[in-house]
Amino acid sequence: MWLALINLIGGPIVSGLISAYKAHLTATTTDNQTAADLAGKQVAAQTLEVQAQYNLRAAQIGHPFEPEKLGFYLVLSYMTKCVLWDTMLGLGTTGPLRGDIAVWCGLIITFYYGKRIAVDVANIIRR
Repeated sequence: MWLALINLIGGPIVSGLISAYKAHLTATTTDNQTAADLAGKQVAAQTLEVQAQYNLRAAQIGHPFEPEKLGFYLVLSYMTKCVLWDTMLGLGTTGPLRGDIAVWCGLIITFYYGKRIAVDVANIIRR
């Protein structure tokens, strides 16, 4: 019963660890012990590979408080206020952006989406 529960919760890594441990316990000759040790090393390598893939994914996504994202959050909140609050709900009016602020908002939006597009195209070309 416990084995079925651990297999359900832990997946292939935990079941691999359990089978490697069982093989280690039942090993009686040098060949069996070597096979058990290799099975344990293989499971450890798979665990490290899964961890490395997770770290790569986290590095590609980045941190939510990077400067480029903070600037985008500000522009997004302004656009949300204008579209949702002013236009859709009709609960207020916001004057148009003028001068340097309008230029900066345009640059932030262009940079954020342009960077994402450039990264995606580079990833496609690299494959």
